[in-house]
Formats: sequence, C-alpha cells, structure tokens
Amino acid sequence: MTNLKTLCASLALASLSSLAMAADNPLSVHVLNLNDGLPSPDVKVTLEKQNGNQWTALNDGVTNQQGRITALYPQDKALEKGTYRVTFKTGDWFEAHDTASFFPEVPVIFEMDGTVPHYHIPLLLSPYGFSTYRGN
Repeated sequence: MTNLKTLCASLALASLSSLAMAADNPLSVHVLNLNDGLPSPDVKVTLEKQNGNQWTALNDGVTNQQGRITALYPQDKALEKGTYRVTFKTGDWFEAHDTASFFPEVPVIFEMDGTVPHYHIPLLLSPYGFSTYRGN
C-alpha cells in the first residue's frame, strides 16, 4: 500500500512539474489518431524558425503517452517573433504501427507574434489525411 501511495504521489508531482514547464514554454503540440480516437505517443516532432529563405533547427521532441509535447520551444531562448515550422514525422509513426500512410511528414508553418503567451498546435491524423488548427 505504501508503494502505491508513493507511486501516486510521484506521478502527481511529475504531472505538476510538466504543467509548470508547459506554462513557461510558449509552444506545445498534440497529436491525435483519428482512426481510433486515441493520442499518438512517440511521434517525432521538429521545430524550425525561418531566417530569410532558410530554416534554422531550434528543437525536437517526441510526443508523450498523451500524444503531447508540452514544451517544444527551446527552454533557454526568449520567444522571438517570426515564422516557424513544426514538422510531425508521421510516416515513421505509421510504419512503426504497421500502417500504410500517404504523408511521410506533416509540416505546419505558422507565425508567433508574441501577442499571446502560449501557442498550441494540435494535429488530427489519419493514414490518408490530417487537420490542424490554432489551439489554446
């Protein structure tokens, strides 16, 4: 029973620390699989910033068991206004799940202008289509 209490307390603290980190970070993403309505864990995601005609890599991550990356923007950088690209490596994810798919990756290009403290990009995913929007 003590082990169960310790485990529950540890999970609660981990969740709170994740939320605290997310609150300070200006960018999060969430991937949901439309085939089964479940989160998509283990999707590789990259973040880049546009500089002229080139893209500069800033960070990368992998979605957690809830299909989320709560803090994708680099922790050591202040938010810079500009055009960004988040690329979801969907082909790798579908291949790992023995599912044929049409899109090897889903790039989402967007603006962060600093008018809001947090930007959230959900991706609704199926093997032959996707949808995204500005979340909150």
